[in-house]
Amino acid sequence: MDGAWVYLVTGGCGFVGERIVELLSQQDYIKEVRVFDSVAREEVEKYSTGTTRVTMTRGDIREPGAVLAAMQGVHVVLHTAALVDYRGSVPFWELRAVNVGGTENVLRACCALSIPYLLYTSSIAAVGPNTSREPLVRGDEDTAYSGEVELPYGKTKAMAEKIVLEANGKKLSSGGTLRTCIIRANTVYGEKAAFLQELYLLTRASKGALNYLEPEHTERNHTYVGNVAWMHVLAARSLQLEPELLAGQVYYCYDDTPSRKGFLVRLQLLSSADPSVRLGSHIPYWKMWLMIQLHRVIRAMLFPFWRPQPFLSVPLLNTIVTSFSFETDKAARHFGYKPLFTWEESRLRTAQWLKAAAGSPAPPQLHEKMN
Repeated sequence: MDGAWVYLVTGGCGFVGERIVELLSQQDYIKEVRVFDSVAREEVEKYSTGTTRVTMTRGDIREPGAVLAAMQGVHVVLHTAALVDYRGSVPFWELRAVNVGGTENVLRACCALSIPYLLYTSSIAAVGPNTSREPLVRGDEDTAYSGEVELPYGKTKAMAEKIVLEANGKKLSSGGTLRTCIIRANTVYGEKAAFLQELYLLTRASKGALNYLEPEHTERNHTYVGNVAWMHVLAARSLQLEPELLAGQVYYCYDDTPSRKGFLVRLQLLSSADPSVRLGSHIPYWKMWLMIQLHRVIRAMLFPFWRPQPFLSVPLLNTIVTSFSFETDKAARHFGYKPLFTWEESRLRTAQWLKAAAGSPAPPQLHEKMN
């Protein structure tokens, strides 16, 4: 059936989703890539090739009917749609409605329409850090880690992971079996990464000084968006070809980004775009904690006349200062993953985008609705 497969990417207009769509459109075994997103950006259809057509459908992942309609005639679903919020600017009920309720809608549609393969895009935030700020240093997919997840966003991703794994092996309406697996992204950088654009603007406002919050010993993985997308493409194809190996599995994203120290990765990315950027000062935890509390008091005093967006939250601050890293080759062992882009290519591509984005009048997004 090669050349006749229909793939659906929910959240295909998001940061990671769009890159998945781009790479899927280059695979000659796929006839059509459908994009389902609450933001209808028809420009994703530009990825259509001579053999693969890309089509765009606008819809809300929270509406079962819209999800069911979009998934008619699909063979493989890559579910990347999520409400991404690290700063506490979105109510928990809304995060849950999109990230958990939306995932339930997709799984129900898979069963009703006998779609046998679902790949879910999760996050390292679904694992931790926990509220006790216990570090995890260079663990892997099998490393035990417990406790309540710190970030509200991470809590909803953990809930969604649970129902995706529980759905693996469910019977489809046709009598077949649903096969699911999960990819956990970490800190993803690259073109269109809103946090990098915002950080660059803040650094320029500080006369080129890149200040940072995490202690120098803190570790956290970073992965280029093109390699995250490529891992999705390979995993989705292998889920079809070797379902007994991939079904029910979880995979961390990784590539050859050279450092687990986040401030050093950010320094290399920003200084590649602007050589005047230099490493600034470490901001102590207590100082940032006090600034967050002061900002909360000001917001409360001025409500409802002025409602500035939170620039940081205590859960996010705790996450930033806690080591949470992994070391794995599971994706390479299970489905032959190798990074599509080297560190040098990833760095240069990101730097070129940053140079262009720095002159953009559009402010960076604090969270993305569907990604």
